[in-house]
Amino acid sequence: MTLGAFCALVSCTSNNQRTMTMTRGAEQVRALWTPQDGSDQDFLTFVQENTCATDSERVALFESLSRVLENCYQSADMLTVELLRPTQLTDATEPLTPDWIMSGYSPMAHFSDDMFANKLAFLTILNFPHYTLEEKNTLGRHWTRQEWAMARLGDAFTARVPASVKAQLAQALADAENYIADYNIYMGNIRTEDGRQLWPDDKILLSHWNLRDELKALYGAQNGIEKQEMIYQVMQRIVSQTIPQAAVNNPDYLWKPYSCDRSADAHEPYTRYERILASAHAFFEEDKYCPEAPTAVIRNFEGDVEMPASELDSLFRALLASPQVQQVASVIRQRLGRDLRPYDIWYDGFKARASLDEDGLTAQTRKLYPEAKAFAADMPRLLTRMGFDAGEAQEIASHIAVEPARGSGHAWPCLGRKEEARLRTRIPASGMDYKGYNIAVHEFGHCVEQILDMYFIDHYMLSGVPNTAYTEASAFIWQHRDLQLLPQGRMANGQMAQDEVLDQFWSMYEIMGVSLVDMAMWQWIYAHQEATPRQLCEAVMQIARDVWNTYYEPVLGEHDCILLAIYSHMVNSPMYLPNYPLGHIVQYQLEEHLAQYKTQKEFAQEYARIYRLGRLTPKEWMIQAVGTPPSIEPVLRAVERTVAAQ
Repeated sequence: MTLGAFCALVSCTSNNQRTMTMTRGAEQVRALWTPQDGSDQDFLTFVQENTCATDSERVALFESLSRVLENCYQSADMLTVELLRPTQLTDATEPLTPDWIMSGYSPMAHFSDDMFANKLAFLTILNFPHYTLEEKNTLGRHWTRQEWAMARLGDAFTARVPASVKAQLAQALADAENYIADYNIYMGNIRTEDGRQLWPDDKILLSHWNLRDELKALYGAQNGIEKQEMIYQVMQRIVSQTIPQAAVNNPDYLWKPYSCDRSADAHEPYTRYERILASAHAFFEEDKYCPEAPTAVIRNFEGDVEMPASELDSLFRALLASPQVQQVASVIRQRLGRDLRPYDIWYDGFKARASLDEDGLTAQTRKLYPEAKAFAADMPRLLTRMGFDAGEAQEIASHIAVEPARGSGHAWPCLGRKEEARLRTRIPASGMDYKGYNIAVHEFGHCVEQILDMYFIDHYMLSGVPNTAYTEASAFIWQHRDLQLLPQGRMANGQMAQDEVLDQFWSMYEIMGVSLVDMAMWQWIYAHQEATPRQLCEAVMQIARDVWNTYYEPVLGEHDCILLAIYSHMVNSPMYLPNYPLGHIVQYQLEEHLAQYKTQKEFAQEYARIYRLGRLTPKEWMIQAVGTPPSIEPVLRAVERTVAAQ
């Protein structure tokens, strides 16, 4: 029997929906079947013998496959966590050569190969075929929760990328992560042109996160502008790779960022861009096996993010070009009493904490959290402050581990219900300073989301969120309330205060430009696949200049500024940056929606309902969460009202 004859037989014996599913599944299996999998007759026999004949058979198969995938994903992730412990956590032994080698090992590298070889992948595709993004956004409006979960099962096996190619990518990303995690600047070693030391000897800042946060904290501080200008100079050195090699992660090298040695041998040898290109070359190999999504850009945005890059580009540029940018800049200019400088993209004066003494806040947080386990012990209190009842708070907190990070800190999600979500945070020997606390609350917001949509969801295949922007939105919701969550803070719901609206908008303005640079860099890389690290460096600087000159120079001054290329994500998290501005957009819409819930309990209940929606498409998730798709219009209207009221 031919495939066509089989499909005709199916159409005579099945209802319309089942016919469409069975036909689509058989066609998708055919597209991925190779001679190594068997003959044409073997293919037809497989299809005939393994197609579910009834809805009840299909539901039983769905439950079985879900259980198999959860166990596989979870077990591999738990192994990865343990292998990475020495290179990522400070409570482990100092990493040795075996640890660095295994930091690039991926337990899942052979998984797809194995599942196609044993035909579990074909069994999945046959009965749970893949739907396009457009189909999910249209057909999905009428799907049940179970039908959505079945559609997500259809996303499990859509290409056959060899294990060796996946391993190459995993190694490149691990090398980039290790490079970034160790990119410390010893601020006490920096000297002004006249030889003065601006920071104490023990001030060590990780690029770019700690450099940026230090710059934010300097508004209104003694010598604040001088220090900000110095950090700005250091950042430009990092982007342009004119920073002395000896200045990176070295406690013994004294240098002057304005006039450091310009000899080529003294500079970092384009390592930043070597790491990016190593990831790019691994993506190029992967491209060969993904005919339906032949570039990493397509796979990332239309596959993982489920929003085309062009759609995000248009969304970001619309906000950057809006008249509200100049309106908010005028407010900042008035408050600072000076013309704006490029680093004022990180102006922090709209936040409630900007008027508070950071040293005083640090004294509080160091006392509260001298080590990681102190933060872990306090998590139930943080959850009850947010509105969860005591039992819910204990249950959620029991599934989150807090661990001391070597890098800036991050959240590591759980991939199954026998695993913990992991909050990694950087805590000095003196205890958690306020900046570290602010980041830890952000990461806690990630972890709470990860537990809600894993342990409290109806179908494993719906666990998670539409894309990482949506977990960033959860993290922003928590981070926004960091001062309220302190023991002496007071929780307050309702509409964002005027300064909070302006702060949210200015954060979008900053990170959208950064994201445009990141997206344009990857477009350039694909157009210049033979580029050298030096050529990439020059291209990135030109891209950063172009975006700056169009959207930032009219507001912040300085022609041809390259500051937008400083983010470390460009190196260790390819194409991740656009998730941040999208996350801010989602956060604002969520905050506007959640403002109608006046009590903390109601707030927590609605927040939990939203994050138990799971992994729908971004558009459908937002419609079910707040009633409208992702949009910048709500924040633009709010800024217009806020500025008019000032």
